[in-house]
Order: sequence, then C-alpha cells, then structure tokens
Amino acid sequence: MNESRPNPDKLLARVQHEETRARRGKLRIFFGYAAGVGKTYAMLSAAQRERKEGVDVVVGYVEPHGRADTEALLTGLETLPFQFVPYRGVELREFNLDAALARHPSLLLVDELAHTNAEGLRHAKRWQDVFELLDAGIDVWTTLNVQHIESLNDVISGITGVVVRETLPDAVLEQADEIELIDLTPAELVERLQEGKIYLPTQAERALKSFFQKGNLTALRELSLRQAAQRLHQDVEAARTERAGAAPWLTTERLLVCVGPSPTSARILRTAKRLAASISAEWIAVAVNTGGGTGSVEEATGRNLRLAEKLGAETHTLIGRNVAQTLIDFARQRNVSKIVVGKTAQVWWKRRVWGTIVDELIKRCGQIDVYVVSGDGEEVVLPREIHVKSPVPWQEYLLAGAIVAVCAGLGYLAHSFGLAETNVVMFFLAGVALASTRLSRGPSIAMAIVSVLVFDFCFVPPQFTFAISDSEYLITFAVMLGIGLLIGGLATRQRSQLSASQQQERRTGQLFRMTRQLSELSGTEFLVRTAGRQLDEIFGGETVLFVRGADGALALRYGESSSIAAAAINHDVARWVADNGKLAGAGTDTLPSATATFVPLIGSQHTVGAVGVRPLEQNRLLDPEQQRLLETCASLLALSLERDESVLNAQQSQIQVETEKLRNSLLSAVSHDIRTPLAGIAGASSTLAASFDSLDVATRADLLKTISEEAEALSRLVENLLHMTRLSSGKVAIDRQWHLLEEIVGSALTRMERQLAGRTIETRLDAALPMVHIDASLIEQLLMNLIDNAAKYAPPGSTIEVSGRAAGDGVELEVADRGRGFVEGDEAKVFDLFYRGNGTKPDRRGTGIGLAICRAVVDVHGGRIEARNRAGGGAIVRVTLPGGGAPPAIVDRSGDAVVP
Repeated sequence: MNESRPNPDKLLARVQHEETRARRGKLRIFFGYAAGVGKTYAMLSAAQRERKEGVDVVVGYVEPHGRADTEALLTGLETLPFQFVPYRGVELREFNLDAALARHPSLLLVDELAHTNAEGLRHAKRWQDVFELLDAGIDVWTTLNVQHIESLNDVISGITGVVVRETLPDAVLEQADEIELIDLTPAELVERLQEGKIYLPTQAERALKSFFQKGNLTALRELSLRQAAQRLHQDVEAARTERAGAAPWLTTERLLVCVGPSPTSARILRTAKRLAASISAEWIAVAVNTGGGTGSVEEATGRNLRLAEKLGAETHTLIGRNVAQTLIDFARQRNVSKIVVGKTAQVWWKRRVWGTIVDELIKRCGQIDVYVVSGDGEEVVLPREIHVKSPVPWQEYLLAGAIVAVCAGLGYLAHSFGLAETNVVMFFLAGVALASTRLSRGPSIAMAIVSVLVFDFCFVPPQFTFAISDSEYLITFAVMLGIGLLIGGLATRQRSQLSASQQQERRTGQLFRMTRQLSELSGTEFLVRTAGRQLDEIFGGETVLFVRGADGALALRYGESSSIAAAAINHDVARWVADNGKLAGAGTDTLPSATATFVPLIGSQHTVGAVGVRPLEQNRLLDPEQQRLLETCASLLALSLERDESVLNAQQSQIQVETEKLRNSLLSAVSHDIRTPLAGIAGASSTLAASFDSLDVATRADLLKTISEEAEALSRLVENLLHMTRLSSGKVAIDRQWHLLEEIVGSALTRMERQLAGRTIETRLDAALPMVHIDASLIEQLLMNLIDNAAKYAPPGSTIEVSGRAAGDGVELEVADRGRGFVEGDEAKVFDLFYRGNGTKPDRRGTGIGLAICRAVVDVHGGRIEARNRAGGGAIVRVTLPGGGAPPAIVDRSGDAVVP
C-alpha cells in the first residue's frame, strides 16, 4: 500500500474550501503593535503601487490622524464619501458600507479594523462591515494593532494598565489571507512620538507617561511578533499538509513521547519535559491502545498520561495494532521533529526474534530524530491502591469446554469414517477460532491448550493415553497450539480495538447530540437541565451544575437531590473551581476529599459556574480522554449559557433603546405641543389677573374661553400620551363587553362638539349593525381621534362623514373628510408613532400619536385599520372590527328572548 497516497476526504475538503475562497474577496491585514508604527502609511504605499499597475483601488475609510506624509499618499486615490451619523448633538464620521458595495471596486482600503461603529449602522463593528465586503467578492486591505485581539485583552491590560474596549475575535485574524507585520523599534517609535509625528504635543506627553512607556512598547512588540510567527507557522503547516505523506518540515521543534503502563514511564516523561524546555519546544505524550491491555494496564497508562498533563504535555490516546507505525503516522501528521521512547529490559532472544519498538521506530523514522531513554534499574514507588479482583469468567470457561466437546464429537465421527488426523485437527482449530471471537483472552488460551490435549488423548495412537507413538506428532501439536494461540490473540486484540473504536464513536456521538440540543434551546433553565441529563448519560453517574446568577452568586441549578449535593464540602469545592477556573475534587491533587470531580464552566468572557460529576466507576475520570470529554462538555455548556445571556442582554438593550427613543420622542412632543396651550393659558390668565377690572365683559369672556379651550386641548394631549404609554407597554387590560355601535358613535360626537363647530357631521349607520364585543372606552377614543384628525385637516364648512356597516360577523367604520388627503406613499406611515406627514404645516397642532393610538386600539381588538385618499379629494380611514361571536340574547319583561 502506498503511504503517500492522498486522503480523498482531505482532497475534497480542500477543493471545496478553495472554491469558497475563490468566490470570496481576499483580506490583507497590516499588523502592528501600537499606533504610529506605520500601518496606514504602509497600506497606502502598497495601494499606490497597485493603482499604478492598473488595479481598481478605492479608499473606503482612512484615518490619517493629521499626519502630512500619510495624507500625501491619498493623492490620486478615489475616496468614497463618509456617512455622517448624529450622536448626542454631534455628527460622527463613519465608513459608508452601502456606497462601497454599490461602487464594488477590486480593492478597498478600510482603516482601523477593530473600530466600533456608531449606533444605528447596520453592524456594530467595522470588521463585520469588512466581512460583508469580502462576501461580496471585494478584496479588502485594513490595519490592526495587537492590543485589539480579544484573547490578549487581559494580558495587555495587565502589562499596560489600560483596558482596551475595542476588540475583535481571534477568528477574524485567523481568516485573513495575508498578514503583513509593520515593525518599528520602541526607541524609534518614542522618537517619532516626541517629534509630534503621531499625536499633538500635549497628547504625546500624556501618552509617554502612560501607554507609550518603553517597557510597555517592548512587551507589545513581542506579542505582535509572536502573533505573526504563529500565523506563519499555521501557513507552513497548511502548505505541508497539502503534500500527502510528506516528511516533517523541521521549521520548529516538537517532541513526541511514547507513554505506556510501565512505572518507568515517569522517568521518560520527566526527561522529555526537560528536553522540551531546553529547546523551547511543544511536546506531546501519546499512548497507543493495541487492544491487548487489561483493566490494570489501562489504569496505569491513564495514570502516566495524567502525569504528562501535569508536566504540561498535550496528551492523546491512539488506536493501532502496530505501535511503532501508529506513532510514526501521528508524528508526521503533527510535524514532530523528535520522538522520545523508553528502553526497558527484555530477554535477548525476544529482541532477536520479535524485535523492539525502538528498533522499528529507528527503521521507520526517516528525518525524525529518535531519543532512547533508559528505564532499567529504576525503582519507582507508586501510591498504595486497592484493586478489586475481577471475577473469574466461569461461564466462558464452561462454554469453551462445551465447544471442545463438540469438536471432539465431530472429530470422532470423522475418524470413524476413516478420515486422517489432519482433518480432525481442522475441527479443533475451527472451534478455537470461533471461541476467540466470542470469549475473553483466558478462556481462549485455555481452550487452545485443552484442544491439543484432547486431540492427543482421543485421536493420536495409542488412543486414550498421552503417550506418543510417532515423534512427528510433536510438530502437529506445536503448530496446532501455536495457530490456536495466534488466532485467539489476534481475535482478542481485534475485539479490544473494536471496543476502543466504538467507545470513541460513542464519545463523538454524545458530543454531537449535546451540541445540537444546546444549540436548539434558549433559557438558562432549559440549557442546564438538558446538559445535566446528557452528562448523567455520558458518564453513567450523578451530575451537579452550579451556575452564577445575575448577582454573581453561585447557585445549584441541577442535581439537587444527588449525593453530591448532599455533601457540604462539594459546595465549597464548586465555589473554588468557579472562582479559580481550575479542575478540582475527587481524583485530582486539589481538594481531593470531595466526592465528585469538578470542572469550571469557562466561557469566552468569564467563568459562569462549575459542573461536578461522580461516575459509578470511580476510576473512570482517571483516563485523560474522559477528563477532556468532561471539559469539552463543560465548555459547550458555558458557551451556550453565555450565548443565552448575550441574547437576553441584546434584547434588554434593544428594549432600553426603544424605551429611550420613546421617552425622547414623548419629551420632544411634550416640550413642543404642551408649550402652546400652556402659553395660551398663561397669557390669558395673566391678562385677567392684571387687568380684570379694566376689561369689558366680552374681552373677559373671550379670555376665559381661550383658557377653557387651551386647557381642554392640553387635557386631550395628556390623555393621548397616557393612552399611548399604556398601549405601548402591553399592560393594558381590555374590558370587552357587548355594545351597540350607534351608542359609541353618538357619545364620541357629543364629546367632540366644540372641535366640530362650523363643520357638518353626516352619519350613515346601517340599521342592521350587529352588536360587537369590544372595549367601549377604547373604541370611543379611537373614533374621537379619527374625527379630530379629520377636523384638523378638513377646511371649515366642509362635511365629515362617519359611516358604519356590517362586514361578515364584524363591522366596518369609516371616517371621511374633504381635506387635502394623504401625501402619496404616506398611507401606511400615518399610523407610525410621531409621524405627521411630509406635507404638514409647521403651525399645525398635533403630536403625531392620534392615529398611532388608533392602530394600537385596533391591534388589541384583533382588527385592522387602513387609510386611503378619496376620489374627488379628501381622505378615508377605515376600521374593521371582529364581531366576537354570537351576542347574548336580550330578554323582555315577559321572559321571551328578543333577537338584537
């Protein structure tokens, strides 16, 4: 088999990835460690070169910061207009995303990738704008400082003492096609700052005393160089993996140490740790499960892997039949440069016949260095542990004996028909092969030995004795025993490997189910309960979940009735784990007196709680794979809880924004529209107070009338504001009763008599109008607002028509006037809050909430409202209200029901 044959799945994935990237724009980031290192300058210089080569380059947003040399590089480059956004009395200058998409250049320059956009723009962050441009097929060049990377935020704040608020996810940097490091020594940067080339003199002086200290700049420079080197290493790995079966590229050092059940593995691990530290290399500890290990072997191997994790290694458990080949394959996959393996004592003839893992590694390693650490003669003191002796599988031994008996019976029949002994041997070998696929190692070996003895006793002359007449039968016995043992060993090992593969498959399936369920749910209670049940199933025991509340206190949210929750010490351990973000509890070196193993729920922002697990098999979590599974589950839950919290915060923020908008609009309406009636009342009342005796009766009556009218207008305005507030909050309770529409229309017209003075009101209500199940006060307010709106915009002396008719089991109401009507296109907008129309005169009274109240009233009744212009001039507003079912029967004095 050709080991260099490409993996078809990887080839397909790479082709699909390349197709996606081909359709998407390319992202190039000019990366630096502080402001002033020359990122924008370098970007503009490269853009000028591209423009000279005929590339369609457009400047979307560049911040020159008042630097003359940077501004000079903008000459000749097309620049998109800015988008100005009002914010607290000023206008903010922002990147115009829609203009960039409409222009669609080949290359767009967008400075300051981590910038936070102003409120009201499509995206909250500029990097989201850039991603939309990339999806549209536009290449983007941008700039970024190292302090804006989210994962480094805490590190940088600890170094500089400055908390950077504008950050972006690490994934943004990872998705960049190119990263160009713009570097400058801290001394040169400080010199530029002192010369005023970065900030104004006063700003520069403050910066030198805080963020731009030389020690801070040196640390930031190291972080930026490390980020660039890490990205370069990823590019090297991607290029290397494109070559199937390629040897490691020794561009960096990485160690791999082989771990087994031997106590001497501790010395090998410590040696590998020292070697990795001496060359500043990553190191990986790997155990190979060949399928032939017992429970004690797996437990000892797990203990050594845990030691490797404590020493700082990345640990893995691999499945493979050939240890050396499995290690070499993994080493090539991870670009390992050195393999560390232990040499243990072995009988010379076994080394000659079977060889050793070390010999095979050296034979297959290629360019990988192999370090052999001696483990001979070392005494390792292990902690005393109590091992429960496994019960003897007597049923399997009895089944093996039964199979031997059946084989002997079949052999006797064959022998009686004159078949040779070689044919009888086949029956026994078939029985051994069959038993090996069903039975464990002990019964399989015992059956192979017993089969040889039974064959010798029953079929080899002289029969029924263990004596051998022909020495050639010794070869038959040896081959028969060897084949039986080989078949049994291979079958047992294959079964163990299958079991290990199935276990890994189960883990993958469990993680998939947990991920899918958590992604489909929302709400802390549902997420916690679902995750708790999944963890109970995965680890086969008890689970508790502690989650922080809004006040930061840790509370038990799952597993209240478990034995874990009953132990008071577990609550203290969970609190310690949540506060420190580290593993603790049973089976660990931290707080081992707990009855469960606790893992922190670490999200992307903070630790949201802790999860405790107590499997029925006490040693199950000793396996590093099981620990990693638990940590992965905990991470999934933590991220889901954070996601849910973020959604709630976003909803609350949106509510606060809408509430603030409503409050500002109400204040604006109150400040403008209440001022007029208040001014009229104040003027009339002050005139009466100052000149009451000198005024004639008619003047005093006019002033009193003005006060009354303005007070009534003010009362209506306040009433509308209160109605809008109640309806917008969603807390209004509807008092539905059966009413005749004629009574409600009459009451509304009576209350509007003063406003309707000088106008003709024409009512046309069908005699067969049914009763409707409505809130009479709300519908009356609706009619008053519609009539008042018509009176405002209809000319004096015109006719306002109020009509009603049956519509199915409901009714239709219409209020029509002969005014100027609605502006074309405003028919739907007139019901929006505070919308007064494009053609409204500035001196026209009104807050723009009357029709909004009408729509809110209709909505709570389950009806609909629409506006349109009348033929011949004017406007019509139509309201359709559902009937609400069959009205109650009216009973007259005689007790007979009367149809209403």
